[in-house]
Amino acid sequence: MQFVAMNRFQIRKGHEEAFERIWAERESRLKQTPGFREFRLLKGPEGDGARLYISHAVWESRADFEAWTKSAQFRTAHKDAGASKTQDAMIGPPQFEGFETVLHEA
Repeated sequence: MQFVAMNRFQIRKGHEEAFERIWAERESRLKQTPGFREFRLLKGPEGDGARLYISHAVWESRADFEAWTKSAQFRTAHKDAGASKTQDAMIGPPQFEGFETVLHEA
């Protein structure tokens, strides 16, 4: 059963381009991680001086996702998450949501 891991980010107006660049230039090791299937950074609606972004990762299983969160690759990928340029863009911390797939159509 596939697992979808999502983080919601509220990004201050005017910081969208910098936030997107941080993601585009990051050192991602997801493709080498067992169970990883797909990643997307989604840009959502704007409101109240912020824009919603969602990181969306599809994993083969919840166990694969949880193993990744305990790995050296995870620590490397998130080592700069608290950097001031990231914190300046965000309103509050990201909000994690995890979902197990119950129906899939392709």
